[in-house]
Amino acid sequence: MNMRVDCSMRASLVSFSPIITTTSSSHSRTRRPPSLSLGSSSFSFWGYPFPRILQNNFHVHHARKKRSEPPQPEPVLSPTIVEEVSLDDDEEDLLFDDFENEDIIDDDEDYGEDEYESDDAETYVGDGGAGGGISLAGTWWDKKALEIAEEVSLSFDGELKIYAFKTLLNSTIRVRIETLANKSGSPTMEDIEAFTTTYRARLDEAELAKSIPENVSLEVSSPGVERVVRIPQDLDRFKDRAMYVKYYASEITPSPSGSSSSESDGVFRLVSFDMETKCCTWGIADVRINREKTGKGRPLNKKQREWRLETPFDSLCLVRLYSEL
Repeated sequence: MNMRVDCSMRASLVSFSPIITTTSSSHSRTRRPPSLSLGSSSFSFWGYPFPRILQNNFHVHHARKKRSEPPQPEPVLSPTIVEEVSLDDDEEDLLFDDFENEDIIDDDEDYGEDEYESDDAETYVGDGGAGGGISLAGTWWDKKALEIAEEVSLSFDGELKIYAFKTLLNSTIRVRIETLANKSGSPTMEDIEAFTTTYRARLDEAELAKSIPENVSLEVSSPGVERVVRIPQDLDRFKDRAMYVKYYASEITPSPSGSSSSESDGVFRLVSFDMETKCCTWGIADVRINREKTGKGRPLNKKQREWRLETPFDSLCLVRLYSEL
């Protein structure tokens, strides 16, 4: 359900991804096949184009002190290529059909803040957005804003945590919160509204004290359904979920020529991980995008189900939850 609530002024239905936006000014806007050998078996990774996926919609709450222009959604791009893992077996004839490139584009998006940052930037761990972590613009006030946000988080007795915090040069604060009350970590609309109301009130106090500028806008949202999985701390939490994994293949099978690491990726399931050896063991995830490569309606065969990939923690470029929605 997509919805927006103006907690101080009005409520209306909207059709874009959830972001809670608050501002204290009268003018504000929101911008939106290398071969891998393991043991005695050889498996081919077939690359195929994979549609970019915008973050799935979830609850949104907007609160403003004064009238402002309606916010626009911030597109969150997922990696566009998924490697298909298939069996190199003379007894099997598997059909590999390429998917067509397809971009999912919201024609209504308004990139009015291009002078501050690019929405097309690739997600990475610690980017202050869907990749989590903290990213400060280097303004005179952003450390104070972060300090206040951390105090607000503590006021909820540890139930609401800051997943990502980011400040922009146009006096905007973007916060993504998660909850420890459920395994997915997704906060409810009530959680987002409560955090927004409390944080906005503290920001108003800081404005009066001249600790932050008077035109700061606030956006609060959840990490999203395809949130980044932090290594290793989130592995046990999301071990039952399919994950998109991008990794350096040559860290596992070094090139004889000594060339630099090459990236590979795929949609896998976590079989196990070892904190002592700092390695993960992956299997092929039983999801549609993998099953379709073996023929329509055909499940993964035995050898594919038993296929394994071991990756050191430091070879993992990006791991995020994978959604078929």
